[in-house]
Parts: sequence; structure tokens; C-alpha cells
Amino acid sequence: MILISSCGKKNEEVTKEVFRPVKYTEVKLSGGEKTRGFSGTAKTEKIINLSFRNTGIIVMLDMKLGQKVKKGDLLSQLDNVQARLNYESAIESKNSAESQMNTAKLSLNRVRTLFEKGSTSLSDYESAKNSYRTAVASFESSKRSVAIQEEQIKFGYLYAPEDGSIASVVAEVDENVSPGQTIGVLNAGTAIEIEIGLPESVINNVHKDMPVKVSFTAIEDKIFDALVSEVSSSLDNNTSTYPIRVTIIDKDERIKSGMAASVVFDFGSVVSNEKQLVIPPVSVGEDGDNRFVFLIQGSEDSYTIKKQPVKLGELTSEGFIIKTGLEEGQKIATAGLQTLLDGQKVKLN
Repeated sequence: MILISSCGKKNEEVTKEVFRPVKYTEVKLSGGEKTRGFSGTAKTEKIINLSFRNTGIIVMLDMKLGQKVKKGDLLSQLDNVQARLNYESAIESKNSAESQMNTAKLSLNRVRTLFEKGSTSLSDYESAKNSYRTAVASFESSKRSVAIQEEQIKFGYLYAPEDGSIASVVAEVDENVSPGQTIGVLNAGTAIEIEIGLPESVINNVHKDMPVKVSFTAIEDKIFDALVSEVSSSLDNNTSTYPIRVTIIDKDERIKSGMAASVVFDFGSVVSNEKQLVIPPVSVGEDGDNRFVFLIQGSEDSYTIKKQPVKLGELTSEGFIIKTGLEEGQKIATAGLQTLLDGQKVKLN
């Protein structure tokens, strides 16, 4: 009898089912909210890439990270060897052209005198005038060349175009640089802007000078007032959103370029009161060209997984809008979709 009792207990333990725990959420209605929040990144209103307009080797570099500069400050300088050689060559060409012009003028005066006395022909006189005109044109061209080469020397000096602070330095002294090559970045201006992308569902409710609220994860317990400064009229194909810019009204030295920000819009009564089913993106799986969720069915004693095809709408800040396939109050899995099976028994976690 003892042996029979022991065998019965072992068989009971073997046949006992193990239900896998699964995280879940309930399908809920959403929409008609007066406020919506979107994430963005802070930046100064004007970011200038600093570069030379000439080629050469950097011989002076007065730029450090965070350095405050004033408009007109000399930030860097090139050796300008090639520019100086070109300038000297242009000076020599100008002097030569001036000498030829003076010679042509003397020749013209001499031929004019002979022509007036009848000692030379009209063709000789016209030839002398043409030679003088050519010499004058050559001299004027050489003067312009000198001015251009003088400007080229100035291009070897880099001055701060605006008041601001140095955000980055990407060059060193003795480095050979090309025209247009960025050697540093200047954050100009005092205003801070936030760049965000808005979905098509709310873009028509946003307009320029619309007041918004901005908060930063790096600055706790502080909400900043801001205004919408720019609203794009075309879709950004990379993000499938409409880019806008928000300018912060309040000034605070703690706000730094690159900080993560949250922008909250108060749409008031302009937002539609229509409610829609919304589910989190983590609950959606993809099987070929079809989207699905794992629907949790059953009672408290026994839950079963069912692979449920769904038709999705647009992605909002709260999740995907459900067009067909689900109803309010149904339970769906939100984790481990790759390991769940259709018909598998689970317990709620």
C-alpha cells in the first residue's frame, strides 16, 4: 500500500501542467486628449560651420571648446604662402602692364604729332591708338587681378562671423586644410530651439506663434514657456513626420545644445473627440506581410494564446491605432512574442 501511494504522488507531479507567465495589457480606447507630448533635441538658433576660403597650413588656432567669442575676433590663420606668391606675381604683372601702357602712350603722342605734320600715314596713327587702348585694358585687368589676389590673402584669416561660443574644434595647428573644410563649429545667438516631428493627425492643429511647454530630463522640476517658430508644409520622408521648430522664451544657462527635450502641445477643443483603439508597438508582431498580436483568451484558471491578425492605422505617441481585429478590453501579450505559440497555455504576470 505504501508503494502504491508513492507511485500515485509521482504520477500526479509528472502530469501537472506548467503555465508560462506572460506580460500583458488591455486594449483600450484613446483619443480626444487636449495635450500631446513629443520628444526633440535642443540646439542654438544659429549653428555656423567655420572654414577657410583658401588652401594652406594652419599657423594659428585660437579656438577652445566652450570659448566665448565676439564678432570679428581672429580665430585662426593660414600660412598663405601660395596666396602671397600669387599676389606678388600679380603686382609684377601690373607693373609690367603699366610700363607698357606708358610706352604706348608716348608712342601715340609721337605718332599724333607726326600725323598732324603730315609726316606719317593715317593707318600708323590708328595703329598707335589701338596699341594704347590695348595697353590700357591690360593695365586695368592687372589692377583687378591684384585686388583679387589681395582678397585671397584675406581669405587666409578666419574671423568670428557672430557672437557666440565654440561648440567643437576639429583641426590642429600645422594641419593642411582645403577651402570649405570645417575646422570648428560656432553656436551663435542666444535663443534655444527644439526640433521635433509631428504626425499628420495633429499637424493641422499647429500654427506659428502657438504657445507650448518644454521640459528637459537634465533640468528637473522646471517647465519652460516656448513658441512655435517654424512649421513645415511638407513631409519628411525619412521620419514620415512634419518637422517644426519651437523657440524657448525663457533664458536659462543650464540649457545646452543637444539636450533631450519634451514639448507639450495644448490643443484644447481643436482635437477630435473621436475615440480609437490603441495598442503599444511592443505588442505587434509581423509575419510576412501581415501584422498580428497574441490575444490572451480564457478565464483566471486557464489562459490560452491565440495568434490574432490585425489591421493597423498610424503610429501615435500612445501606440498603434487598431482598425480591425481587436475589441476594447481584450488582453494581449506585450513581451516575448518571438517565443509564444498559437494555442499555448499561459498565466498572467
